[in-house]
Amino acid sequence: MIGREISIGGGIKGQIFVEHIFEEIISLPNLFSAWREFSRGKRSKVDVLIFEENLERNIFKLHDELGAGKYVHGSYENFYVRDPKLRLISKACVRDRLVHQAVFQVLYHIFDRKFAHDSYSCRIEKGNHAAVRRLNSFCHKVSDNFNQPAFALKCDVKKFFASIDRKILFEIIKRTVKDEKALTLIKTILLSFNPQEAIGLPLGNVTSQLFANIYLNELDWFIKRELKIKFYLRYCDDFIVLDKDKNNLLAIIPLLRIFLGEELKLKLHERKIIIRKLNQGMDFLGYVMLPHYSVLRTKTRNRAVRKIKIKKDKLKNGLISEDYFNNSLKSHLGMLKHCHGHKNKAKIAGYW
Repeated sequence: MIGREISIGGGIKGQIFVEHIFEEIISLPNLFSAWREFSRGKRSKVDVLIFEENLERNIFKLHDELGAGKYVHGSYENFYVRDPKLRLISKACVRDRLVHQAVFQVLYHIFDRKFAHDSYSCRIEKGNHAAVRRLNSFCHKVSDNFNQPAFALKCDVKKFFASIDRKILFEIIKRTVKDEKALTLIKTILLSFNPQEAIGLPLGNVTSQLFANIYLNELDWFIKRELKIKFYLRYCDDFIVLDKDKNNLLAIIPLLRIFLGEELKLKLHERKIIIRKLNQGMDFLGYVMLPHYSVLRTKTRNRAVRKIKIKKDKLKNGLISEDYFNNSLKSHLGMLKHCHGHKNKAKIAGYW
């Protein structure tokens, strides 16, 4: 068990809090474990190699600074990536990212138990494929195996990461974490990004993924407990509600707007509020869900083929290894296991 856990009212979700976790976060075993996790797949990076040259000394020094309350978070390097949308990535230095990983490793196991079951982003044994399978199960249940009409409401949050109110997030975290030193370290991480503003989390921090789930967990339990929605799931800021009655879905949209606005200072993306009949097909996480089967979305397929072509060229020019290329190809083929698409599989496999 991490820290000291105290339960009020029989351990109902939202009523469990922990104290004395700071020492766990900064402990040498946790810091070295965090390094192993952080450095996986990054050991060819120059900044990682430099840190690793004096790994023990660097980690012991970081441990001492954290323990003495002298740790200061550095600045971020900003750059853009297209995946497929253009996104601003803010990358901290290796030392700071190691701290993020150490914090994540302890906080994740505390908060994951508080998360709603049908939250699927950045969680162990969850992920997009599990979300697609769960949605498929929901579709069959709500429509009586597509023998009855049913509808899906699909929404997402407008500029989610850039709109997260860090003061609200910190107050949510404080309901569970009662260790003042741990809270000070969490606040240091939150204030390290864009300190002049009170909103926004950086894309690039492993802690941002966890903090995002902590933030929208409030929405999950509002929908499940207050609105009594049975068929609901969320992946990051994309979420879906299913119902037999279209009017029921229309009725909850204003309630979602009010809750998000008043409680979390967020807005729905108005152009992405979509209600569709299930038998018309539903676009979710790169797949189009149809009655009795699903297919890969055309944009997703084209993007996969384009990436493989680029990597094939890099392989020919000796810029990547054959193992790296084959593992990438297997990853794309694995994506097709979850849908129908023999032509797509043949096209991608043709690059082997």
